[in-house]
Amino acid sequence: MIEVAVQAEPDWNDGTDWEALATEAVAAALRVTPHAEILTADYLAEISVRLADDDEVRALNRQYRDKDRPTNVLSFPMVQDDLLGGLDNSDDGEVLLGDIILARGVCEREAAEKGVTPAGHATHLIVHGTLHLLGYDHIEDSEAEAMEDLERAALRTMGIDDPYAITED
Repeated sequence: MIEVAVQAEPDWNDGTDWEALATEAVAAALRVTPHAEILTADYLAEISVRLADDDEVRALNRQYRDKDRPTNVLSFPMVQDDLLGGLDNSDDGEVLLGDIILARGVCEREAAEKGVTPAGHATHLIVHGTLHLLGYDHIEDSEAEAMEDLERAALRTMGIDDPYAITED
């Protein structure tokens, strides 16, 4: 089974049920991958979602990626993707899949640019971050297309429009 632990900075307190939103986004991402069995497994898999401010994400981005700027989402996998199939062999029945950290200011700015709500955009970012925890990436064009297709599929199950659709002005 999956457990999503959410920790939010005060500026994220906008009335959104972030725990429910993050749990739904993680589950939707898992369902569109070969790792959907994690949702109903006998062991406990945990993902931590941190809703941070831009300064915190900038510091993490600088420390771990040598990029001195905030970014919308960072993911820190705790399990190598080639070991995901053997999670039921964990010593104590619990597995930390990893951490996802979102930057509030970046999320709000991007949401405004896209004409979507911050909660809707954060949902997309949590789906995106979950896929990173599962070993998906977007360095190569073919990887990016495959990852975007999974994001679209997961978001569609949640009633969220294609975040990559190009709209004409």
